[in-house]
Amino acid sequence: MESAFKKQPSGFATKAIHSGQSPSQWSSRCIVPPISLSTTFKQKGPGEHEGYEYSRSGNPTRNVLESCLAALEGGKYGLTFSSGLGAAMTVFSMLSNGDHIVVGDDVYGGTGRLLR
Repeated sequence: MESAFKKQPSGFATKAIHSGQSPSQWSSRCIVPPISLSTTFKQKGPGEHEGYEYSRSGNPTRNVLESCLAALEGGKYGLTFSSGLGAAMTVFSMLSNGDHIVVGDDVYGGTGRLLR
């Protein structure tokens, strides 16, 4: 009997649990990446951040997820978003004048209004 699960490439499980999770990136040297709950990060001065300023634009937890997703998909980069509308706007910004988008009737209200 054939498995209902998709056959994963060799090394998939190892990438899934290790990609983007090097303990040397954390000053605490945690083996398991910490979950960042902070919404804002300390800055040296206005606009002088050390990698993170506001969680919506990026944080250590998102970086680990993005690195892991990129490794699993064989990509150079992975992107995650704090909202579906943020993801949609990123895709829409890559379109050119005259391109077409096919969307269902029950798309999120904000996305529907944006498209209309």
